[in-house]
Amino acid sequence: MMKSNQLFASHFPARGRRRLKASVFGAALCLAGWLHTSAVEAQTYDLTMSVITSPGDGYSILTQSVPERVAKATQGKVKVTVSDSLVPPAQIATAIREGRVDMSAALHTYLAADEPRMGIFNLPGLINDAKEYKKVGDAFWFEDTKKIWKEKWDAIVLANGVWCTQQLFSKQPIKTVEDFKGKRLRVHNPQTAEVVNALGGKPVPLPVPEIYPALERGVIDGLFTSTCVGNALEYWRLAKNVQNWSLGPVNGWAILANPDSWAKLPPDIQKQITGVMDEIQQEAFSRHDEFVGNAMKKMESEGVTFWVAPDAERAKLMQDKYIGPSYDAWYKRAEQVGFDGKAYIERVRKVLGKASGG
Repeated sequence: MMKSNQLFASHFPARGRRRLKASVFGAALCLAGWLHTSAVEAQTYDLTMSVITSPGDGYSILTQSVPERVAKATQGKVKVTVSDSLVPPAQIATAIREGRVDMSAALHTYLAADEPRMGIFNLPGLINDAKEYKKVGDAFWFEDTKKIWKEKWDAIVLANGVWCTQQLFSKQPIKTVEDFKGKRLRVHNPQTAEVVNALGGKPVPLPVPEIYPALERGVIDGLFTSTCVGNALEYWRLAKNVQNWSLGPVNGWAILANPDSWAKLPPDIQKQITGVMDEIQQEAFSRHDEFVGNAMKKMESEGVTFWVAPDAERAKLMQDKYIGPSYDAWYKRAEQVGFDGKAYIERVRKVLGKASGG
């Protein structure tokens, strides 16, 4: 009986056999290449993203939209899981550096004691609204802090955002500088704490989950917080006076990525995600007034009346004896960190067209 290789040889001459083998080998290579390409195209990436609890604010509205936006932009190749329980709020930046999460939406304010440049918008009378913040950011600050994020927290900045306007919610009216005296007020940054202390009040640091119980028990008399968060968490039920003193009225946030996690993504996917983040940053500023307005309308429907400090009373607040300690402490910390704090603030004022020391 003729063996299979003999049968093959009998039907195909040597030259034909070589051509057939080459064709089979080529087809195998094509198949292997196709399988490899298909495997790469089919590869998916799972990313975890930590956020803090901030219901109703543009921060939460936009960060919660990240999974859907990224999935759409990458045709489902990247899945982002957003959670406010992955890490404590105070560790949301260091968690990136330590690789505990792939992404996070961190607050500059929480880092201002360590790195004062992260808290320029908390200095009284310097940056008074989201438009001024964006102007300074676009001029130099976004790029400057991008380097600081990388050097100190080993984080890649994907987007910058802004909180809803900060207001003072209090049980009793605080409508004169004298009204601050003796008041225990929750603050979330060292600059505002210095001003409250200079006014004769008592600044109290508290995490968000403890604020409402503290109001109920009388541990605090009021708090500075985002208009949107104050509405969503209904602080106005206990602190019925909602006042705008323009004291640290703006706070920033940034979406960060761990560099190792980012490097694992192919360049085309990085580009797609970068596009999403550019859109989020644009919306954070363009929709700021919308977010604040919606929160104020909701509170007004509940009977809340908003009060804005008149120019005369605000001028009293801006006296050096009240705001001076805030700047002095900031300059001192700047010197410890290793940069010229006064020159830095003058740079901000120049961008905004504000007089020196004004």
